[in-house]
Amino acid sequence: MKNLIHTLFVFVFAISSLQAQEQGPQRFEKTILEYEEADKADFPAKGANLFVGSSSIRIWQDIADYFPEHEVINRGFGGSMYSDLKYYLDRIVIPYEPAKIFIYEGDNDIAKGKDTKTIMKDVKKIRKTIKKKLPNTEVALIAAKPSVARWELGDKYLELNEALELFACRNEKTEYVDVWYPALDENGMVFTNIFREDNLHMNAEGYKIWQKVILPYLVK
Repeated sequence: MKNLIHTLFVFVFAISSLQAQEQGPQRFEKTILEYEEADKADFPAKGANLFVGSSSIRIWQDIADYFPEHEVINRGFGGSMYSDLKYYLDRIVIPYEPAKIFIYEGDNDIAKGKDTKTIMKDVKKIRKTIKKKLPNTEVALIAAKPSVARWELGDKYLELNEALELFACRNEKTEYVDVWYPALDENGMVFTNIFREDNLHMNAEGYKIWQKVILPYLVK
C-alpha cells in the first residue's frame, strides 16, 4: 500500500512539474534554442538595436526592411511576458551587447491578469540587470499597444503605460516609446485596419505606425 501511495505521489509530482514548465518560461525553450543555434552560424554584430518581446516583435520578421539605415536584431518570442524576458535575459539580450534594447512586453501580462505593480517589479529587475551587465546600453520601453481584441482592457493598459513612462523618466539611459495614442483615430478608438484577422496582431499598416514612432529612438 505504501509503495502504491509513493508511486501515486511521484506521478502527481511529475505531472505538476510538467504543467509548471508548460506554463512557465520553459515553454519558450525551443524558440530560445533556435536563436542560439542561428547565432552559432552567424552571430549578429555588436552595437545594434535589439528588439525583444512578445508576438508583436516575433511576427515582425521583416523589421530590417523598415529601418534600412540601422542595424537591428529581432529576438521576439510570441506569448511572452516581462517575467519570461527576465528569465531569458542572459541568453537573448546580454550576449549581443546591443547599443540599445527595445522591449515590448506587458500586452500579455495584462491579458493574463497581472496588475501593474507586479509587472513593474519585473521591469525594474530587468533594467537593473541590464545596467549591471551592460552599463552603456540604452533601453527603450515600448508601450503596450491598443487592439480591437483586447480593447476592454484599455484602462489597465493605460495604467501600465503610465507606470512605464514614469519609470523611464526616473532612470537614466531609459526611454518610453508611445505606440498607444498613434494607433487611435480622432474619436479615441483604435484603428481597425491595422490588424490581422485575429484583431490582435498587427499587419503591415500597424507596423508602419510603429516604424514612424520608433525611428527617432534608434541608434545608428
